[in-house]
Amino acid sequence: MVDGIYGIKLGTTQVFKDNGEAVYVTAVKTEPCVVVQVKNKEKEGYDAIKVGFGSIKKKNVNKPKMGEFKNINSEPKRYFREIRIKEEDKELKPGDNIGLGIFNIGDNIKVTGKSKGKGFSGVIKRHNFHRGRMSHGSHAHRIPGAVGMCATPAKILKGKKMPGRMGNQKKTIKGSEIVDIIEDQSLILVKGSVPGARGNVVYLEKENQK
Repeated sequence: MVDGIYGIKLGTTQVFKDNGEAVYVTAVKTEPCVVVQVKNKEKEGYDAIKVGFGSIKKKNVNKPKMGEFKNINSEPKRYFREIRIKEEDKELKPGDNIGLGIFNIGDNIKVTGKSKGKGFSGVIKRHNFHRGRMSHGSHAHRIPGAVGMCATPAKILKGKKMPGRMGNQKKTIKGSEIVDIIEDQSLILVKGSVPGARGNVVYLEKENQK
């Protein structure tokens, strides 16, 4: 069976252990992912499955997407994503469901999502630079300082810490733990924080499986 599942981040809360300790958790709604297509090395060049998840009204689905789900006798889904599979997972076929059963309480997982976009930011906010002197006559309060180079190589190298767009990047948090699984609500409670804002798509995957 595959090692991961897609879900939607709902928000954060806290739960209490038997000893009264409060644990900060993030709730992720993970409706069963429906296998829409199985890809293989012979045709697509890699082994993966294309899954659909998330509810959507039929009037908001175009005909090509509706046709994909009609072929597998499934209700249309809002999101399409791919999951890489191993050799032993090739028995999966279109129409199969991947649900919460792949996880157990206490499993160590890694969570992948897209971080919050924070727009264009300076070097103090983006890279934790120190500010310049605030004394009278100083013209370098929040600027990054000199970035030029000598005649060789006479350019700014890639990766230089400079102002730019902050956030809105793919992030993975490792070492997370499943605190609880609420099957009747399709919820997974993950210890700690999860990348992205409420409503973002996240991928939960077992650690040390590849």
